[in-house]
Amino acid sequence: MTQFLMPSTAYRAALNQCWAGLMLEELSRLGVRDVCIAPGSRSTPLTLAAANHPNLTLHTHFDERGLGFLALGLAKASDSPVAVIVTSGTAVANLLPAVAEAGLIGEKLVLLTSDRPTELIACGANQAIVQAGIFSSHVTAYHDIPTPSLDVPAAWLLTTMDEAMHQQRLLGGAVHFNCHYPEPLYGEEYAFDGYLAPVSQWQADTAPYLAFQSVSSAAQPRLDLGLWPAITQERGVIIAGKLAPHEFAAVEALAQYLGWPLLADPQSGGTTAYQGFDVWLQNADCQQHLSQADTLLQFGARIVSKRLGQFIAATDWSHYWLIDPSIGRLDASHRRGMRIQANVKDWSEQALATCEQFSVEPSHQGWAKALEGASMRYRQLLQSHTEQLCELSIADRLPIWVPADTEWFLGNSLIVRLLDMCGSLPTAVTFANRGASGIDGLIATAAGVQRARQAPLVVLLGDTSLLYDLNSLALLREASTPIVVLVTNNDGGGIFDLLPVPNVQRDDFYRMPHGLDFQHAAAMFGLGYACPQSLSQAEDAVRLGLAHAGATLIEVKTPAGEAGETLKALFAEVKNAALL
Repeated sequence: MTQFLMPSTAYRAALNQCWAGLMLEELSRLGVRDVCIAPGSRSTPLTLAAANHPNLTLHTHFDERGLGFLALGLAKASDSPVAVIVTSGTAVANLLPAVAEAGLIGEKLVLLTSDRPTELIACGANQAIVQAGIFSSHVTAYHDIPTPSLDVPAAWLLTTMDEAMHQQRLLGGAVHFNCHYPEPLYGEEYAFDGYLAPVSQWQADTAPYLAFQSVSSAAQPRLDLGLWPAITQERGVIIAGKLAPHEFAAVEALAQYLGWPLLADPQSGGTTAYQGFDVWLQNADCQQHLSQADTLLQFGARIVSKRLGQFIAATDWSHYWLIDPSIGRLDASHRRGMRIQANVKDWSEQALATCEQFSVEPSHQGWAKALEGASMRYRQLLQSHTEQLCELSIADRLPIWVPADTEWFLGNSLIVRLLDMCGSLPTAVTFANRGASGIDGLIATAAGVQRARQAPLVVLLGDTSLLYDLNSLALLREASTPIVVLVTNNDGGGIFDLLPVPNVQRDDFYRMPHGLDFQHAAAMFGLGYACPQSLSQAEDAVRLGLAHAGATLIEVKTPAGEAGETLKALFAEVKNAALL
């Protein structure tokens, strides 16, 4: 009787490592510089390949959900793809919130998830879930990388990665490589010279294995000169939504030449004399005056102001152009118009050069100047509500306290709306997660931004947002530049005070008061802490926190419901005021 002998599997650990090394090397050649890693055993081949690569900077975090947002912040601020390595099971599922955000705003993540081999899926094996397609349509490309095998050419692995990364260059968003690694995961090194011989030329140089070239007439923005004579004779409005760093000046120059009002979102990185439009648009005279516009040029989508969005949807525009580098539809009101996929700065500069070929109707230049006065009078009304320390006064005064070279990261929910209503942000590099506009992962994303930019940073968010991402404060412990996290603690979800939720269930199911403060959290993670009791103390705390390297948590405590009541009173004043 012949005894069947199982083939040796001693080389498996080395082959796992070989495949992972090929993947990390190709990613490095394709522009990945940062790799974010969570602890895990199944991901050992990928982790060791990243650790052994000389051109990769590693970032670690014990929480995969926070790790995904850390990578998102790095990608957002560096404008480069960032890799994420996690082990198998629910570790993968925890990346979904960051992946969804990346898919909506086009940030480039490369998800390297480790998995059990196929024969251990859906059969009761430990830490094994179905990971294939787990991110659904939230990723730009997905590939299931099989168990490493000498029967599968190394060139297949490289071209698979190259094609997916090319899709990411074209479309943005995340790509997902789900890598099946069998045990053993640890073992001796083996030489695979014969196996790697077909890709030896690739090994000898530094270029990606497969090259792609896109030839598109959209590479340089081409403007329809036939439309511009008519547009320069019309009244228009320009909106600056979410812009990349340093794009605001080009949009502002175009607005100034045309003599049109420029309404700047908090994410735009700039401000204008028309700030506070989210509030003064509630005034019938102001809204009627702005409604005289014929043309709307919107640069960047994802605007914060709900009232501005409603105004856009309700106005009958002769021309509506939305300029944004992202693909797809970005107008939730589905207005008829022109969707221009282009770099905002390049397009604005060419638009200005094109406009200069035509004369602008003199009577239409500065046609909305009266709204500058309305904005000023609105801010005078606002001052009576911001003399004491409160959420509105923080939104109003914080931009004055912050040095000009400081960058901003804006939270979601109530605080970003207060900035839109009350603040006058300086021209500064500004970041936010306004794709899905979730409150999860904001600290982790800000940590990624700070690591990529290495500039002083102010992070502004609410208490529920901070509670949601509390353990990501660990990412700020070794900040090499000043970072101030200013949290407004109104004991729960203050945004619900502005929404028509049922009064009886407001606290139980919406605001969800927690009765917590953050002093001990700051101490736990080794951060500086301040809890100012007045505006002057808040100013001192912000200036001091930005004066030295490291992270400071500033907690501004306000009574529950105060901001909502103050805003309702302010809205009533503005609605009936003579602003024009």
